[in-house]
Amino acid sequence: MPISKAAARGITDEFSRRRGPKSGLVVGAAWGNPVLTAALEALMPSDGLTVVAEPAAAEDLRAALEAEGSWTAGNVTVVSDLAAAEPAEQVMLAAPVTVEAEAFIADIETLRKKVLPGGVLSFGATLTAPAREEIAELVAEYGIGTELIVRSFPPLRIHRLRIGSAAEGPTGPRGIAPAEELAPAWRASSVPVTPALHVDSNGIIIGGMLFGAAWLTKKVRPKSRAWLIPAAAAIPAAAFFRDPQREADLRGEDDEPEAVTAASDGRIAAIETVFDERFGAATGTAGSEWLRISAHLSVTDVHINRAPAAGEVADVFAEKGGYAPATNPKSEHNAACFTVLDTPRGRVVIAQRTGVVARRIVNRTKVGAALAKGERFGLIRFGSRTDVYLPAGAAEAEVAPGEPIRGGETILARWI
Repeated sequence: MPISKAAARGITDEFSRRRGPKSGLVVGAAWGNPVLTAALEALMPSDGLTVVAEPAAAEDLRAALEAEGSWTAGNVTVVSDLAAAEPAEQVMLAAPVTVEAEAFIADIETLRKKVLPGGVLSFGATLTAPAREEIAELVAEYGIGTELIVRSFPPLRIHRLRIGSAAEGPTGPRGIAPAEELAPAWRASSVPVTPALHVDSNGIIIGGMLFGAAWLTKKVRPKSRAWLIPAAAAIPAAAFFRDPQREADLRGEDDEPEAVTAASDGRIAAIETVFDERFGAATGTAGSEWLRISAHLSVTDVHINRAPAAGEVADVFAEKGGYAPATNPKSEHNAACFTVLDTPRGRVVIAQRTGVVARRIVNRTKVGAALAKGERFGLIRFGSRTDVYLPAGAAEAEVAPGEPIRGGETILARWI
């Protein structure tokens, strides 16, 4: 089954977002396979890549690599048997999973042994894959990310599994590379409209539904102008989910590691010290005192949420609550979703709080995932509030109440 470039990008993203040195293993690829092509494009001089090819295709693949030049050929090893491949930090399947459940279980057991402790196994599967129940069980236990690729025929779900524990990993808190050395992950949910402007997939869906409603209304009642109502609402509704490219999306080095950036657009509502025991220790001790920086988002603000610091997701949990307007002090007790990050400076928490309209929170991260600073991880519909919690005494605020902020760019605070 052919695989699209978008799906290939999702499968290889954990490999490409690491700046290296890194090791990768592509399983089941021939020359020209989009997954292999994407992995080769991500290859750096200090990296190593092993490719498992069918015996009939192995020699052609070696010849193609030699034609690319000595640098590429010197960094890539071709084998015709998975047993001959050395374990790697990132293992990527070049073809979607289509086998039956029993064969899939056997294949996964073999593949897991090829992932270094703390590394990632990435693969795609169709929505009707025979082994979808077994895949769901794996994702529940090891999953750190799932993307639905609709720009693929048939549509694929890309799954990323973290194999191994924190204690087993050779470096970093859990994965091979610490989060601060990662570039922001590619998100299939961020759909490009122009090079500088993306729209979240929620906006594409809602805009499409409204245009569909306009078409249906026109079809059913051709003499009525009622179709203009959903048609006129489609573009503003989609625009609410705009996702502009920011400096954080550029895959460069973090030149200000002591800076904590805004988790959303909006305006600073409050800066205060609070006591909260829900997130565990604030500084690696028993302390639960936090510097909380709150921002209010109006319906005209960009509602994409970004990680204010690089770290590993230690917990994600939701709490029920009210739906007071985000400008009301009572919004502190609104329904919310909390993302807890373990960072080298201590725990950082982002609270996504609902507002009075729509009341919908989208959080796309999972425990065990690594978030780079400025990386997208969710959004809130429509008016809302975002709080960033930092260990009290470990950071100082760089903003003031009433100040406008931009997610991934404005510096909220600096580590002391």
